[in-house]
Amino acid sequence: MWNKIVRIALTVGLFLASIWQFVLVNIGNGIFLLLLSGIVLLSYFRNENMIMALWYLRTQKFDKVKKWLSRIKNPEKSLIKSQAAYYYLLQGLVSGQEQNLNEAEKNIKRAMALGLRMKTDEAMACLQMAGIALARRRKTEATMWLNKAKQLDEKKLLADQIKQVKTLLNKF
Repeated sequence: MWNKIVRIALTVGLFLASIWQFVLVNIGNGIFLLLLSGIVLLSYFRNENMIMALWYLRTQKFDKVKKWLSRIKNPEKSLIKSQAAYYYLLQGLVSGQEQNLNEAEKNIKRAMALGLRMKTDEAMACLQMAGIALARRRKTEATMWLNKAKQLDEKKLLADQIKQVKTLLNKF
């Protein structure tokens, strides 16, 4: 994995090389280098390890999610702020699956503090926090997180999960 600064420097270098190729009337080389600089710039905003971790999360392979996330060293410095938020959210989800509730709660709160891009993702994080509070038998905290998740879920994508947690909450 490359550092953020290396990615930007490589993008600038490739862009300048493409301009130089255009000046020398090597149009094909210039276009190729321009596209290559675009790909490197895209990797600045979309970390390859995060993409693979999200892919395995969709297929419910949490051991592989953990493996790909472990490849990211020092996420605060190597990832941009929004990617770091999703890194911590994924770490929290994996920790929750492993029943490590302290670690899951810490990572999800950190992700929410950094700021998730979509309200649905915030709702999912609140729902996870409600589940953690419910597992610890803190009914008032679970109710608060559940209400916040319901409020953030404008598109009703998590309606079924919210109902499930609500029925579990009513059993206590």
